[in-house]
Amino acid sequence: MSVRNDVARTIPDMVTVALAVTEGMLHFELSMAYEVFGAAPVDVAVPWYDVEVCGSRAVLLGRFRLEPDHGLDRLRRADTVIVPGWADADEDPPADLVGAVRAAHEAGARVASLCTGAFVLAAAGLLDGRRATTHWAHTGALAARYPRVEVDPDVLYVDNGSVLTSAGKAAAMDLCLHLVRLDHGSSVANAVARRLVVPPHRAGGQAQFVAAPVPTRDDHPLAALLPWVIERLDRPLTVEDLARQARMSSRHLGRHFRAVTGTTPLQWLLTQRIRRAQELLETTDDVVDAIATATGMGTATTLRRHFNRTVGVPPDTYRRTFRSRPRTDANDGRETPH
Repeated sequence: MSVRNDVARTIPDMVTVALAVTEGMLHFELSMAYEVFGAAPVDVAVPWYDVEVCGSRAVLLGRFRLEPDHGLDRLRRADTVIVPGWADADEDPPADLVGAVRAAHEAGARVASLCTGAFVLAAAGLLDGRRATTHWAHTGALAARYPRVEVDPDVLYVDNGSVLTSAGKAAAMDLCLHLVRLDHGSSVANAVARRLVVPPHRAGGQAQFVAAPVPTRDDHPLAALLPWVIERLDRPLTVEDLARQARMSSRHLGRHFRAVTGTTPLQWLLTQRIRRAQELLETTDDVVDAIATATGMGTATTLRRHFNRTVGVPPDTYRRTFRSRPRTDANDGRETPH
């Protein structure tokens, strides 16, 4: 997760999102991106995106026929270009799509691929010398076909600032929410996630899949522990505290955390603390010392160190970035003064 390359960018500069479509494109990723960027959450009042569907001709997406709003040349006028995955990753992507995506990036657009859309970005040369990812089943093919790309098969998404790539399906949603978070902040991204009934944030560095599937029921071993921790982020919790509350050994707890969250107890706890700090920076006037106390970081120095390493900018810079945009009351969507 990083806002380092996008701090100077404001949402009025990022208003147009173009979805690049072509024959054989995966309709799930395309529809998901449209859902995220096409409708503002009802409980916030912020300038929202203008979504355009761009393609060279009408295309078939499974059994559905899609008529683009504009031609591919329109991508050059977009602020953000989304390239959804396409079904036949073994074939070279269409030359007109590749050229249009390259031209859009050269014109200054932020370009993001979902799933196998990474093959389009690679063919356009946008991933040369950069770290990137795609669906785990295709990472080997991406690395073999484009040896100048540093393919990481073990992450959900990769943010290189103006070029972003994601793994498949659910990870594509994670990347879309990450873009909303970069543009609008955590509170708005969380509101979008609530509308779509999906987890508000999974860090890009999380594994694409874990040894056991993430439980969907409330009877998994950490079901009671996780909300207990969230309610106590202001306390200096340790792994031993968590293990004691869960009535298991620290080693046993670590195994369950890896299976359920894909990470360690300490890393998960740090992520929750950083998320809480982001929300407080966006929605309150609390000084950094107070936020450090409220998030269990102890001191402003500790908070700044972890925040800067995780988010990419210091807390004060993060606050200035998101507080320069209209603040909203989460209860009624009205703007509130700074």
